[in-house]
Amino acid sequence: MVAAGADAAVLIRFTPTPAGLSLLVRLTPNASVDRIEGWETGADGQVYLKARVRAVPEKGAANAALIKLLAKQAGLAKTRLALIRGTTHRLKTIEIACDDGERQALTKTLGALGA
Repeated sequence: MVAAGADAAVLIRFTPTPAGLSLLVRLTPNASVDRIEGWETGADGQVYLKARVRAVPEKGAANAALIKLLAKQAGLAKTRLALIRGTTHRLKTIEIACDDGERQALTKTLGALGA
């Protein structure tokens, strides 16, 4: 899923896309604090990043808070992240715009979130 040479544990966390890469995020809105809790494997074998945000799940507020949190944690501009699937569901697909040169560094940074 990620270019050869990347850490084997990271391979299942990210999917290359034409614009860069994507990852799954399990979002819990209406939490007491905004935070990334780390990576988890679901019963179906999908690997996703667990995140909590204080925003309520109304009018896209929780989704916007998730994008802001991920961008801050990864050191990226919010405009480079896009919610491409799961706007009204707990499990979301986030796409991050990047070129081939920065993909490996970005997977390493994101792979360490919540560790």
